[in-house]
Amino acid sequence: MFLEYFQYILYGLIQGLTEFIPVSSTAHLKVISFFFGVDDPGPSLSAIIQFGSVLALVWYFRNDIFKLGNKSFRKNIIYLLHERLLRSILIGTIPIIILGGCIKLFIPDFFDKVLRSNLSIAIVSLLMAIFMYIADRSKKRSINLKNHNYSDSLLIGLSQAFAIIPGVSRSGITISSALVSGWERVDAARFSFLLGIPSISIAAFVELISSFNELKASSLFPIIAALTVTFITSLFSIDFLLKYFSSNGLKFFIIYRVFFSAAIILNL
Repeated sequence: MFLEYFQYILYGLIQGLTEFIPVSSTAHLKVISFFFGVDDPGPSLSAIIQFGSVLALVWYFRNDIFKLGNKSFRKNIIYLLHERLLRSILIGTIPIIILGGCIKLFIPDFFDKVLRSNLSIAIVSLLMAIFMYIADRSKKRSINLKNHNYSDSLLIGLSQAFAIIPGVSRSGITISSALVSGWERVDAARFSFLLGIPSISIAAFVELISSFNELKASSLFPIIAALTVTFITSLFSIDFLLKYFSSNGLKFFIIYRVFFSAAIILNL
């Protein structure tokens, strides 16, 4: 019983600490589980635990969400659909729904068989470090949440679709794409986080439905423990990245990714 709780709490810690910093939570769940000698949680359990991260996002940005909610109550749902930021989030979510849906329907075992190996994760993580380095050196930073175009939202949404590949990192690729496009640092991170609410929720919900029978065999209380730990550590991660990234950029995470990739390759 203790080992089962340890295993699930470890999953929660990894998920919460890595979901919102640009290092790939999926890759760390897979690789660190291997190093600790526990089972890889797999895509289904990983997605379920992500609900803790979604709750953390909603709680952290509750004031932004509450403002949108107030408008909808005052002026009805039509006004809400015309709210600029909400439309941007909806536009940015479309690509990952289409790509993720097609893979789930037509190639359900694609990532398990092809892109979930440690070598694949190491290579993808290293490629992401290079892209993040290019993004971090980008100087043009005039786009923000107030003056962005919907084409900016769509571009970041297209990049987010690649986050279904283990090792990419949803926050890493969306923030980096925003920086390359000319976004200001803090707003790039805020938009990335807000964009994560529907995308992470949809992914977790789909996995919950498709793996319901498999998950019924899992213990309920260890999963609750994992979700609780994920929620708490996710709040810490969001707050840390927004404060650290605004003045320090991506340098630390780029270096970390290089060492992370090297550690995986050396232990193959």
